[in-house]
Amino acid sequence: MIAVLDYGAGNLRSVANTLEEVGAPYELVRDADGLRDPSKLILPGVGHFGQMIRALDAMQVRGPLLNLILKGVPFLGICLGLQALFTGSEEAPGLAGLGLYAGAVRRFPLTARVPHMGWSNLEPVRPSRLLAGLGPQPHMYFAHSYYAPVIDATAAACTYEVSYTAVLECGNVFGVQFHPEKSGDLGLQIMRNFVEL
Repeated sequence: MIAVLDYGAGNLRSVANTLEEVGAPYELVRDADGLRDPSKLILPGVGHFGQMIRALDAMQVRGPLLNLILKGVPFLGICLGLQALFTGSEEAPGLAGLGLYAGAVRRFPLTARVPHMGWSNLEPVRPSRLLAGLGPQPHMYFAHSYYAPVIDATAAACTYEVSYTAVLECGNVFGVQFHPEKSGDLGLQIMRNFVEL
């Protein structure tokens, strides 16, 4: 069963609909008890970094979530769910992220119109299981004002004033800055790829 963290994210219903569309059984999880033995983990996210991290801590799932990831359970972070994997974010200074990857999530430069909203090309930088079958530069739907840095685990970047991580993939850890649940058939394929890992 796929555990979908339900901390009140606005895109939760869309993510659930997408999982139903690809025929994947899932369960909405609101506390640590729901993380006893999931086959996979999904952390959806829209809104504010601080609100998400505080909600996860209030649910007391930070430790169990990290333990499952470190044990090898496949994890997919969507939008803020990807950003949560880093040390922290300029959106909530002083509040620690999950810290699986070093580096801070930053706001786009003042010269950029924010949020970065709409369809943009992915720029693959290495082979990716998550992007299998999607073609050389798939279009995805983005909606965000903050971005994660390009790191060794970056599988695809996107450029909006600066280059940033659009797809993160390292072992059992996956993250996407865009919204597959709003990206049509290609987004469905990404969710299917994750479900079939």
